[in-house]
Amino acid sequence: MATVRFLNTDDGAVEVEVPLGTTLLEAAQMAHAPEGSACGGVCGCSTCHVHVKKGLPLLSEIEDEENDILDKAFDVEASSRLGCQAKVEREGLVELFITRESYETWYNEHPQERHARDERIKLTGSPRSRP
Repeated sequence: MATVRFLNTDDGAVEVEVPLGTTLLEAAQMAHAPEGSACGGVCGCSTCHVHVKKGLPLLSEIEDEENDILDKAFDVEASSRLGCQAKVEREGLVELFITRESYETWYNEHPQERHARDERIKLTGSPRSRP
């Protein structure tokens, strides 16, 4: 098992334990983290783009198709990966930031969540009210 930690969700950092072979997009879905996937996770867009901050060597090697799609993404860094393509292959901790493009795509894909978030911000001034 490995741990994937999403550092920038509305709830702060959230993490999930995943079996080896799990993609970062699948981990996001398991953790209820707002990582977009407009193409459904078939490497047809860049909306699952993340910045891996820790644990990059634990992931599968980047392939040509993923590199081609990342060329079209916004805010690409040396640690950029597509969540639908990057698989956790070794045990340990992977920490990542969901890119703004991905975050916004997720909310566009889940309008009920976007509306609930907007209402929370209007009422409390923050995405999640804290006790």
